[in-house]
Amino acid sequence: MRIQKVNIGDAPSAADLVFDSLRRAVISGALKDGDPLRQEELARHFNTSRIPVREALTRLEQHGLAQIRRFHGYTVAQMSRGQIEEICHFRALVEGEIVASAVRLASQATLALARQTCQAFAKERDPVLWGERNRQFHAALYADCGLPYHLEVVHAALDKTERYLVDQLVLTTGMRRARAEHQGILAAFEARDAPLAVRLTREHILGALGLFCDYMDSHAAPAQPARRRVSQNPTQKGRPGRKPGSRRA
Repeated sequence: MRIQKVNIGDAPSAADLVFDSLRRAVISGALKDGDPLRQEELARHFNTSRIPVREALTRLEQHGLAQIRRFHGYTVAQMSRGQIEEICHFRALVEGEIVASAVRLASQATLALARQTCQAFAKERDPVLWGERNRQFHAALYADCGLPYHLEVVHAALDKTERYLVDQLVLTTGMRRARAEHQGILAAFEARDAPLAVRLTREHILGALGLFCDYMDSHAAPAQPARRRVSQNPTQKGRPGRKPGSRRA
């Protein structure tokens, strides 16, 4: 036949597209904790029926990014400070194991990609992209670790906490510190120094958590979710020309 062959099975479904868009919006901070996720509005926005929207929201709930409340429907999931701390401590343990394996197995091509993504993170000036650039760097370093389940668990943990740690980069000295720490981790990888790479990676994760917690302590407002306190603080430094808490993808 002269008709071009297209593998429909490889094409993303409407639900996939809605899920990916909403996931990016939550992680980047375009959608804030507690924001409503109304099926009718989302269906109109994506020009689709409610069926793929409902499927996408179910998947967001499974990833810990959305929650459903009786009489209120779906909203962006909120996390307590305790939950954020627990996940970051968990990440420090698991990513330490990943790094110990990845240092031994990393190919030269993987290290070259890690250098590229490290530079891209350091040069990025758009706060909305800082979380994505950070994730690309660590993903490049871990690519050859040979521990697929470990990676799957870490990606799920990052989905839940990345939006809070992006706030840490935006609102504190976290970005400057992260640039230097990435260089140190990369140098340890290139030297094949597993103990050093493990220590620096764990310090990197827990240091970011510490900056975030310090910021919350210094801008505490009773009875407000962690990220609401950060995003509504009148001294927030967001993107140039934007009002505090108005980061939108």
